[in-house]
Amino acid sequence: MTSTPDGSAPGSRPGTDFIRQIIARDLARGLHDGRVVTRFPPEPNGYLHIGHAKSIVLNFGIAGEHERGRCHLRFDDTNPITENVRFVESIQEDVRWLGYDWGEHLYFASDYFEEMYACAVELIEKGLAYVDSQTEEEIREGRGTVTVPGTPSPHRDRPVAENLDLFRRMRAGEFPEGAHVLRARIDMAAPNMLMRDPVLYRIRHAHHYRTGDAWCIYPLYDFAHPLEDALEGITHSICTLEFENNREFYDWLVENVSIPHRPRQYEFARLNLDYTIMSKRKLLRLVEEGRVEGWDDPRLPTLAGLRRRGYTPSAIRAFCEMIGVAKADARVDMAKLEYAIRDDLNRKAPRVLAVPRPLKVTLTNWPEGRVEELDAPFYPRDVGLEGSRRLPFSGELFIDRDDFSDDPPPGYRRLVPGGEVRLRYAYVIRCDEVVRNEAGEVVELRCSHDPETRSGSAPSGRKVKGTIQWVSAAHAVPCRLRTYDRLFSVPDPDAAASHAGVDAGTPSAPAAGIHGDFRDFLNPESLEVLEDALIEPSVVGDAADTRYQFERVGYFWRDPVDSTPEALVFNRIVTLRDTWARRREAAEAPPASPKTSGVKPGAGESGPTTPSRKTGATGPRPELPPEARARADELERSHGIGRVDAEILARDSAVEAFYRAAVSAYPGRPRKDRPAGSISVANWVINELPPVLGDRNPADLPFDAAALGRLVGLVDDDTLNSSGGREVLEVMAREGGDPAAIVEARDLSQMRDPDKLEGVALGVLEAHPGKVKAYLSGKRGLEGFFMGQIMRETRGKADPELARGILRKMLGTHDSGEAGD
Repeated sequence: MTSTPDGSAPGSRPGTDFIRQIIARDLARGLHDGRVVTRFPPEPNGYLHIGHAKSIVLNFGIAGEHERGRCHLRFDDTNPITENVRFVESIQEDVRWLGYDWGEHLYFASDYFEEMYACAVELIEKGLAYVDSQTEEEIREGRGTVTVPGTPSPHRDRPVAENLDLFRRMRAGEFPEGAHVLRARIDMAAPNMLMRDPVLYRIRHAHHYRTGDAWCIYPLYDFAHPLEDALEGITHSICTLEFENNREFYDWLVENVSIPHRPRQYEFARLNLDYTIMSKRKLLRLVEEGRVEGWDDPRLPTLAGLRRRGYTPSAIRAFCEMIGVAKADARVDMAKLEYAIRDDLNRKAPRVLAVPRPLKVTLTNWPEGRVEELDAPFYPRDVGLEGSRRLPFSGELFIDRDDFSDDPPPGYRRLVPGGEVRLRYAYVIRCDEVVRNEAGEVVELRCSHDPETRSGSAPSGRKVKGTIQWVSAAHAVPCRLRTYDRLFSVPDPDAAASHAGVDAGTPSAPAAGIHGDFRDFLNPESLEVLEDALIEPSVVGDAADTRYQFERVGYFWRDPVDSTPEALVFNRIVTLRDTWARRREAAEAPPASPKTSGVKPGAGESGPTTPSRKTGATGPRPELPPEARARADELERSHGIGRVDAEILARDSAVEAFYRAAVSAYPGRPRKDRPAGSISVANWVINELPPVLGDRNPADLPFDAAALGRLVGLVDDDTLNSSGGREVLEVMAREGGDPAAIVEARDLSQMRDPDKLEGVALGVLEAHPGKVKAYLSGKRGLEGFFMGQIMRETRGKADPELARGILRKMLGTHDSGEAGD
């Protein structure tokens, strides 16, 4: 099985869910000879989706947690009509992509056809199965209802010899499809309708992709599945809840045939994800009708689609761990999946500048022909990674069209006529003239720059409220951006379709007809293509699988199918913030005033469109009730937090109480480079708690407010960095526990021992003598490379400031001879 860098199986985090508790009890009782054998058993009739990923992570993860554990990959290929080797190959690719390997344990149901046939014969010989010659409709009607017992088939009492003869002739191909089936002989009055003589075999004159034409009778899944588990020695057969009623037949079958092993079935809740569908049949309709571009369309929940969109295996595994394993079905907010990929990419994606909708800017006071190279880091300081690039800056630039307004709303902090803005990593510019075409459209801005305001230079004393991205016109690289969004416009398309059928004619229903259809709720804005986007030149030559944060735009990567070095195509993986939360908040808020409605606010703006930090997005803030406003006033006064934060906390009395209790546990120790504890705790309650809180109340969390306060204290005193803090919070949200104990158990503390860091730095320098020589000859940009290697060697745990100081000291005294040959 594939392992992660720390030696554990991907997704293997021993937890306390009920499946793992069952396994722990079994092992403690000495069952299964200490073995844990699970399986992932897809039918090769379609592409895997995110729901299958939950099962993959659970089954392979559990196996990876045990020394004598293994997980089988088994294809339940018992229906020759729908199955295909193409799906077999795609499923194997998906499982490997998620980080798992089944080794030698690859199996197919078709490998056991002979053994299954023998078990069927054994049931017939015991009087526990019979050949039924009724039609499919007659069998269905004869089963009865949940309140009416079934009616025995007229063929139920056929003699054993006749049943054996008919079954053998079925196998020999003497009968057409539908002439006979083999049924179990159990109880036609059973409360569980699945026990009313279920069908075991049916006739199918179809070519099987593996066995060819050797068979013309095929077992049904309910018959094949328990036998496969038994023949493979599966100890814990883990299924989703829709198979709960099937467990009674599962147990009946393994008790009544001669098999080497008695497996047990356990059920857990399947994944139901908002704003998409999980039905293979419905996904197939979307593909066949051309409503999406194929099974790997980045809007689909298929693993092929998520992979093409740019999702990472680690993010999907983290999402599956985040939602946990439960016994009751529930819907999961798409925001949790998006949070998982944002959190993953935030820690590893280099930041670059891109302009989706270019608007030309000419600097009128820039020396003609002059090009400056500006140093720009790839990562913010709190990420713990190092590296930078040189950005060319010239007198002709492009900014994003959305970053200019000649009729700005109140509080607008981007570029306006006569206004100033800072260009990221560059200078402050002022808009002096707006150039329009004959249609009155803005086509160019003539601006002037202040040469004293170059980023990184001595402070000029100039302060501007906004910072925007840009690219140099002469150096920018053309590209196409595909901005993908959620596939459906409502959280539960099936429920919406059912509602539409009942309430036809309402605003939420289709305009015509009384029967709703899930396709009526496809999101018409799920894909927007920007043909004329521009990106900074540093991306040219990067590895094709590099994922970026386009600053202020979103996370992107090259489309693996359509992008070429000559024609770059980037897919948006996810937005920087939860824009759908903003939409929900705006929909629930009172209408905005005419002056501000419909205007896209800029980062950091105030007024009616102040960013809601609880959702991480901009949107109108509803007016606070008087009592909540009074509480916000008191919070602002007593705790020293900003007005926006105070209002967010005061809106929900439960959240406010949780915040106050957390501050009591960690009041903080204000320093000149650190905020007070009350401010730090507010940041965590507002920004980091909602993704793990979900739909729960704070009181329902498996940890208390004091634990959150202690966690914030660990981050503030640099025991661990913010990424490590988020990891601890996720563990606390799943399992509870003390943050300090979790940090110790997972070895998340920042490395601050100077001796250890010196050893790591020395090893990095000795491993790269050529780069040391280049650095000493004047290529100071290599410091970022060395820091990146140090962070990699310490798995991101090195204290960046301490490590940088040690590195600079060593490079200041190092010569190339000391660095190695």
